[in-house]
Amino acid sequence: MPTEQSIQRSQNTHPNRINIDPEKIENGLAKLVLTLVELIKKLLEKQAIRRIEGGSLSDEEVERIGEALMKLEDKIQELKEIFQLKDEDLSLNLGPLRDLI
Repeated sequence: MPTEQSIQRSQNTHPNRINIDPEKIENGLAKLVLTLVELIKKLLEKQAIRRIEGGSLSDEEVERIGEALMKLEDKIQELKEIFQLKDEDLSLNLGPLRDLI
């Protein structure tokens, strides 16, 4: 049977109302999306490096990949400035496994 203290603790952790702040939602969504984009960019960079080192890309393809990754990085930086996010904000904490980014 729950004690009075556990009931109070439960009520404190689950408020009766949801406080939704549109700015926080927008910022949270931007943080999530940019984190995922950053993760995908890092995966693409690793794959590009493997392919370059493996010699499976032409010079033209290497140049195009480099330009695309630079443009993507520029856009990420631009969006981080708009939403006032820092690099450390774009990290997925996986608990005991470590941070993903």
